[in-house]
Formats: sequence, C-alpha cells, structure tokens
Amino acid sequence: MTDAAAVTANLNILDFSWVSSPEAWIAVLTLCVLEIVLGIDNIVFISILVDKLPPELRPRGRFIGLGLAMLTRILLLLSITWVMTLTTPLFTVLSHAITGKDLILIIGGLFLIWKSTHEIHEKLEGDAEGEMSGRVNKGATFGAVMIQIALLDIVFSLDSVITAVGMVQHISIMVTAVLISVGFMMVFAKAVGEFVGRHPTVKMLALSFLILIGTALIGEGFHFEIPKGYIYFAMGFSMAVEMLNLRAKTKARAKAAAARN
Repeated sequence: MTDAAAVTANLNILDFSWVSSPEAWIAVLTLCVLEIVLGIDNIVFISILVDKLPPELRPRGRFIGLGLAMLTRILLLLSITWVMTLTTPLFTVLSHAITGKDLILIIGGLFLIWKSTHEIHEKLEGDAEGEMSGRVNKGATFGAVMIQIALLDIVFSLDSVITAVGMVQHISIMVTAVLISVGFMMVFAKAVGEFVGRHPTVKMLALSFLILIGTALIGEGFHFEIPKGYIYFAMGFSMAVEMLNLRAKTKARAKAAAARN
C-alpha cells in the first residue's frame, strides 16, 4: 500500500482492522485514560456553567454539555486528520520539505507544550476555576449556558484531539477512545472529578505526558519520528509508579489515623 493509500485507509472511521493488534488496544486504553484525566477541567467548567441553571435543569445540562464535548472532539478529529492528508511540500526548512501535514504536527506540538506548561503554571500559581466562575453570569438561560459550553468545548478539545493524532494513526481508534472516555465521564463525572481533586499529581502527570507528546509531534513534523512504543512504555511506567505512590500515601494516612486513635 502506498503512503497516500495508507493515510486514506487510516481516515476511514469504519476501519477496524486494528482490533487484532495488542498495541492498538494499548493505544485505546492509554488514550481513554488521557482523555478522562485531561477532560477534568472540562467537567469542572461545565459544572460551573450548569450551576447557574435552575436545579431541575442541571442534570440535563450536564448530560448535554458532555454530549457536546464528545461531538466537538469527533468533528475536530475528522477535520485535523483530513488536513494530515495534505502531503504536498509547501516550503523547506533545514533541508526538510514541510507539507501541510508537517505544519499541523509542528503547530500542534507547540500548542501542546504551551498548553501543558500554562496549565502546570496555573495549577501551581493560579486559580483558573475561580476566575472562570467569576466570569459566568448568575441566572443564565439554558440556551446561553449551552452556547458557552459549546465554545469552551472547542478550546478544551484541542489538546486532547492533537494528543490523539500524535499517538495513533487510525481515526477509528481515536473515535473509539473518545466515545469510551466521554461515556465514562457521563456516568462517573463526579467520582472522577473527586479522585483527581484528591490526587492532583495525577493531573500533573497527564500534563507532563502532553509535553512528551508535543515534543514527539514536533520531531515528526521535521521528519524525526520517535517510535510510538517508546512513548507508550514511558507513559505506562510513569503511571504505574504514580499508582504505587498513591497506594503508599493512602496506607501512610491510614496508619497515621490509626496511631492518633
């Protein structure tokens, strides 16, 4: 199969030829975890907006808001992956011909690095949730809240969409991960939000993954591709260590509480 034909095949949303590949399922699982953890801010902001509605409309607003988030991610995936088929050289940088696909990879990688660095700074120094809450009008109408959620979803979807494009090749893998993760958030939004709220290092780890993926995207844009297996291994190893740390902290707190009693 030629490169152009391979790209076209990868853009087929109904292409599930990857289901027999263990590496593809690892990619789906990794993307789901990242989508869920990185989507916490989206859940927080949706909750802030929905809280301006009458109590009886809040569950409906939360459900529709997450549905809009899923739709936004899928539409952005389809648009960005279509741009990735643009393989005609546009200009040359350091003896490398830069195509439309390369340009998206480089810009996307820079965006991920900037976004993750900005988010890490906000977590350490700022209060993005408080600032957002102050901007939302009290007593907003249902339609106005849905419009604000739709606009916010576009901004919050960019990092997760570019992350998906940087990690896997098949659009069907990306869409599958989005559907699973958003479905999970619809059911367990409160529990997931509380977990990440109790363990902010999980969010910090996910943001660090974005820096890694952003760097890989920039390298790929300049035709220096880092094997995806290395990236998966680094993420999996880091997450396993973080889970051990969380378990150790839980046991330490339990022992401290028992000692006080």
